Amino acid sequence: MSFGQQNNPYGQPPQAGYGYPQQAPQPGQPYAAYPQQGGFNGMPPVPAEMPGITKAARIFMWVIAAVHVAVCAFFIAAYATFKDEVDKRSGETVTTRDGDTVDIETVGDVGKGIIGFFAGLALVFAIIGIILAVRYAKGGNGVRVGSIVYASFAIISGLFTSLVYGLGLLTLILAILTIVFCAKRASAEWFRRPRY
Repeated sequence: MSFGQQNNPYGQPPQAGYGYPQQAPQPGQPYAAYPQQGGFNGMPPVPAEMPGITKAARIFMWVIAAVHVAVCAFFIAAYATFKDEVDKRSGETVTTRDGDTVDIETVGDVGKGIIGFFAGLALVFAIIGIILAVRYAKGGNGVRVGSIVYASFAIISGLFTSLVYGLGLLTLILAILTIVFCAKRASAEWFRRPRY
């Protein structure tokens, strides 16, 4: 099969295909070997700024973290009150249902340990929320997935802390909204955008 001479100005012009543009480049557009659809080389356009629902989810993460700081402060205050009460009653004994006698300091140590554990857990949870909220601007898809997992645990936390001045109800509502907003397509595109 003959295609004519390569340098013949009167020969058949080359057909569009590999290495040739499918359409003429428009003024102001860079030359590309392939048609452009939205972004570079057919890729979807990159979001220029964080979408509104992603910003809202970030704010909710800050609020959930702040609520956990408040819950931590509540447990610390409860720890101090409980410790003072145990110190006042030192030397006393408590009778259990089985009829055994237990020293009040032993019971107090168990109670202080439980309260201290929940205070530490709330503090760790607050720190994780703050780290995730800070990473929204430059983080990848792991931040979005981490936010969804964090908000799922915040729902459980909200159920348990609903007795603490209504903070649990606030946590519950904001955690559900965070999951919904992070699962939206605009948020997914924001976290999956290429970073150069």
